[in-house]
Amino acid sequence: MTALAITEMTNWAVDLIDVRKTYRGRVQALKGVNIQVGRGEIFGLLGPNGAGKTTLVKIMMTVVKPTRAFGTILGRPLGHRGKLARVGYLPESHRFPGYLTGAQLLDYYAALAKVPLAKRKANAPRLLDRVSMTAWANTRIDRYSKGMIQRLGIAQALMNDPELVVLDEPTDGLDPVGRRDVRQLLLELKSKGTTVLLNSHLLSELEMVCDRVSILVDGLVARQGTLSELTERTLEYRVHFKGQVGAEGEKLRALGGHLDGDVVTFPGRDVGKVNAAIDVLRGAGVLIESVQPRKLSLEEIFVEAMTAKPNPRGAR
Repeated sequence: MTALAITEMTNWAVDLIDVRKTYRGRVQALKGVNIQVGRGEIFGLLGPNGAGKTTLVKIMMTVVKPTRAFGTILGRPLGHRGKLARVGYLPESHRFPGYLTGAQLLDYYAALAKVPLAKRKANAPRLLDRVSMTAWANTRIDRYSKGMIQRLGIAQALMNDPELVVLDEPTDGLDPVGRRDVRQLLLELKSKGTTVLLNSHLLSELEMVCDRVSILVDGLVARQGTLSELTERTLEYRVHFKGQVGAEGEKLRALGGHLDGDVVTFPGRDVGKVNAAIDVLRGAGVLIESVQPRKLSLEEIFVEAMTAKPNPRGAR
């Protein structure tokens, strides 16, 4: 099958197939990555330092030339100029000319992307307001704090009204209020049908906004799927109650439960033991307040993926 045939078979916003990158010295940054991002979703890319996340993003944006790669961006082959013009991009550790003002920078970068003048004049004040930078619009960037520069960078990535937004560590340097603002902005973009690919090392940020995530480990996809799919395994059940169990506590322990005050915890997924424990508690005349399954967190999935062998096909 030809590369063109492969690229014509998909309707993903991002469909990357067998992406490989070997740097000088035979350093393999990517070893055959497959990633699919649905249109209109927020997709999270995460992994440890050196996993290849930023290299993958740079290949998407044609900043880095791959050793091998098939796939499409917005339905066209990688590097298609017309579709790259429909992508907004915030690089990691970006550097803006300090002698420009915030407003000038937005106009300059949008002009480089061939955004028409009328659209630039309309979008710049709107986006500066959206990232809470209106008061600094006419101030030189070399007077900005790191968080202010990051806010400006996000506004810059949206100046062309993109179909796809690629953000590499967008909350870097932002305080908790700034991170909350970014999350809200991402959800707004999603509600308008914009696709967002988010590269971040902050698992809590990804867990709050992403529809699906891909975990890269050592240049390969170790896990990929929706958050519910990845965290579906139940680790334990916690039964909360009110009252004194007395001698019935021994029956709970015999079932494998760990009794701590007014909570009894059962490890694993054995619902039968939980039901038996509920019968014991009812027999003791106590009030059962709740039964709570505790599932894997994204952090636990991440740690687990780092110790497992990555799957080159990108399956869970």
